[in-house]
Amino acid sequence: MKSIGLIVRRELAAYLRTPAGYIIAGVMLLWQGITFNAYAVGSEPSLSTDVLLRFFEVAGGTTIVSGVLFSMRLLAEERSNGTQTLLFTSPIREGEIVVGKYLASFVFLSVVILLSLYLPALIFVNGKVSYGHIASGYLGLLFLGGSTLAVGMFASSLAKHPFLAVLLAGMFAALLEICWWVARISEGSWASIFEYFSPFYNHFQPFRRGLLQLSDVVFFVTLVYLMLLASTRVLKSQRWQ
Repeated sequence: MKSIGLIVRRELAAYLRTPAGYIIAGVMLLWQGITFNAYAVGSEPSLSTDVLLRFFEVAGGTTIVSGVLFSMRLLAEERSNGTQTLLFTSPIREGEIVVGKYLASFVFLSVVILLSLYLPALIFVNGKVSYGHIASGYLGLLFLGGSTLAVGMFASSLAKHPFLAVLLAGMFAALLEICWWVARISEGSWASIFEYFSPFYNHFQPFRRGLLQLSDVVFFVTLVYLMLLASTRVLKSQRWQ
């Protein structure tokens, strides 16, 4: 645990020192603010619940994009800068490296996600929504962001350059969502199977509507575990290359 804590502090300091994290966070929050304003102050009056649903839809998309971008520096940057050798020669296990880097990126992304809480709070100025609905939506955003970071971690473990890691992470995330569209043109049990593997279109939607379902929580936790496990295995194979 001590090694994981050291890696978390190291990575968080790196996020806070570099402008890339601030730029990504700023663009994400700006886009959410613009779209929320368009939905809330549109040409036609909207129900408060509809405004909140649309906000979470946009926030879910920006969370996925932000997760992909934040994950590019997790492991690929170490290989690109030549600092991976220092990690491998230190008395730290591969699993601790993966978990530490993942937790640091998840903490940073979580802070960025929660900074947008003021937007749904503005609904209470002229409308009313359930606090539970807001809490469920943000819990879903955290699960969605965490799973995207885990997928990005795996992509970053395979790539030798951060830019390539972004492309791979974006491709993997897109493939998972394409499963939902494949399910629309499939029949029988295949449709259910393909639909199950879509984080945003299938498992995030209940959170967006204010519903907390154990099956969705299990899906996100399982996806994170499998991606981190795969990243650890890749890192172990690279140690002896």
